[in-house]
This record gives sequence, C-alpha cells and structure tokens, in this order.
Amino acid sequence: MMYGYNYGNSMMGSVFPGILMGIFWLAVVIGIVALVLVSIRHGNHHSHTPMSPIHPMADDACQIARVRYAKGEITKEEYEEICQRLGA
Repeated sequence: MMYGYNYGNSMMGSVFPGILMGIFWLAVVIGIVALVLVSIRHGNHHSHTPMSPIHPMADDACQIARVRYAKGEITKEEYEEICQRLGA
C-alpha cells in the first residue's frame, strides 16, 4: 500500500526553498557588511584630509598642482611657484 507518500518530490520540495532562503539571507548580510565597511572607509578618508583653516583654497590648488606635477604636465619649478604664490 502506498498511502499517498511521495518521498522524492516532498524531500526536494522542502530542501530547495530552504537553500534559496539561506542564500538570500547570506547575500543580505554580506550586503550590509559591505555597506558598513564602505561607509567607515569613506568617513575615515575625509577625517584625515589635511586642511589649513587659514588657506583652504590654497591647499586645494596646491593639491591640484601636485597632481599635475605627478602627471608630468608641469615642471617642479612651476609646481613650487604655484604653491609659493598661493601661500600654501
């Protein structure tokens, strides 16, 4: 007598949704951890940025000149002259 049991389908039917739910929650936890790490890293980046309270614009301009010097767009003398004129 069979009594209506079908072990093959009921076993797969109950395990597969559980696996999908586990994968879903794992992805949610990984996403939350990633957001926290990105926000911490983003927050630390801004807190360590050196800014002179007297000449904040000069510091920005000197930073731009530093990048241009690193790219080879201006010479060392031009870089030093820019920063000297700005008082940074």
